[in-house]
Amino acid sequence: MGYVLRVRMASFFAGAAVASSLGLYLLQRDYKIAYDSISHKMGGLHDSMGSRISALEKLNQNDGSQHVQAAE
Repeated sequence: MGYVLRVRMASFFAGAAVASSLGLYLLQRDYKIAYDSISHKMGGLHDSMGSRISALEKLNQNDGSQHVQAAE
């Protein structure tokens, strides 16, 4: 009877190890997908913000040149 119990326990722990490693793999993959998605979105926001800042700088330069012309 002890041999059967030992085989059952070994099978249980082997199954638990396989299920645990599969779960950790799926969790790691989900984290990677989420990280890539957030990184992609933030890259788009960064590019959009850069174009907005350059447009504001051009607008500011144009306003500055108009003030200089008005002073003369």
